[in-house]
Amino acid sequence: MLANRAARTPALRSFSSRRLASTDAKVVVVGAGTAGLTAASQLQRALAKNRKTLAKEDFVIIDPAEYHYYQPGWTLVGSGLMDKKDTRRPMASLIPAGTTHIPESVKSFAPEKNEITLENGDQIKYEYLVVASGIQINWSGIKGLQEALVDSHSGVSSIYSYATADKAREDIEALRSGKAIFTQPSTPIKCAGAPQKVMWQAWDLYQRTDRSKTVKIEFWTGMPTMFSVPKYSEVLNALRIQRDIAGQFGQNLVAIDSANHKATFKKADGTEVTEEYTILHVTPPQGPADYIKSSPLADAAGWVDVDSGTLRHKKYSNVFSLGDASSLPTSKTAAAITAQAPVLVHNLVDVMNGKTDLVAKYDGYTSCPLLTGKGQLLLAEFKYGLEPKESFSNLFDQGKPQSAFYYLKTTLFPWAYFEHMLQGRWYGPKGFSKPSFS
Repeated sequence: MLANRAARTPALRSFSSRRLASTDAKVVVVGAGTAGLTAASQLQRALAKNRKTLAKEDFVIIDPAEYHYYQPGWTLVGSGLMDKKDTRRPMASLIPAGTTHIPESVKSFAPEKNEITLENGDQIKYEYLVVASGIQINWSGIKGLQEALVDSHSGVSSIYSYATADKAREDIEALRSGKAIFTQPSTPIKCAGAPQKVMWQAWDLYQRTDRSKTVKIEFWTGMPTMFSVPKYSEVLNALRIQRDIAGQFGQNLVAIDSANHKATFKKADGTEVTEEYTILHVTPPQGPADYIKSSPLADAAGWVDVDSGTLRHKKYSNVFSLGDASSLPTSKTAAAITAQAPVLVHNLVDVMNGKTDLVAKYDGYTSCPLLTGKGQLLLAEFKYGLEPKESFSNLFDQGKPQSAFYYLKTTLFPWAYFEHMLQGRWYGPKGFSKPSFS
């Protein structure tokens, strides 16, 4: 039916001229993850404030998932601080009222025709497009990983999926002696601090349960340092040395021999080294979704090619993007979306109203609440240029782990996420105060 509807969709029309026919889609949001739902909800609120209304069939959200996941909670699950069931909700319960949810996957984009083709063959025309499809986890990028994750005796786990997050907790808690290796790839990933959050929590557990002498922890990362922002990287590296955690930098995990508990790492120069492990926590390589990478919307690296300030596509003026799918040169986190969504929505509404000068600008703000042990958290906040942009520096030294910040991660953020952020009412450091632009 959608394919037939698309064939009758007229060319772009002025936002304020008249409502679209019920067979058309005016705004399409691809992705109902953190970025998609947050942007959709904020857009609804902005339109209502401007006394603009869209019929339910005019506002379309495309996402095939049955459930929506609070993925920042998976570090808590892997650390034994949260039940994984509390990190997901049925997708239908979170789709904003007044929108149409199409539970299908996108196959391709044809932005010259303002058209999307779905995997089932249906075609949808749009006037305005928001791409918030997230990042693709390439589980097959490490030989033997997929088989190891489903093997209860492999000692291999990952907090990067709902299915395996609790396996990380089980493996960490069960270890009594041996070597625990935690990995991070050199590719962009969801929350660059997550691979070591679960490592610090494991270290803390072994300290509290008299296993510090029998368990050796190692951090193997494809990155050159502990963290991209020098201020926080120095603190984390000093903590690593103080806690006697071996660090191997510039090393990407490429293969796992789970039968023999061996992991193979590769350096940039192609040399390889194989290490034995008792348990192995894996952060898989990640990248742009294949259907984004092969589309006209993508930049050379495969991300949706948007202006870093306005979040508008550099070529297609009716296309916007935010979150992990975008080319925005900042860390890919839920916190970043709290700053990106208001900018995107403000600029999109201006475009819909015929304005050409977009005043809202995103400065690259993102945050990584780094758990460093039970009751301790290093709150890393920064913007473009890896420059710290801290919310509490007048009260706390954010260059040190603080007990007060711990409860932001474990209590406040999960509550704010499901109760307010996805409904378009939460703006990160600004809380419930919507930012203004002029």
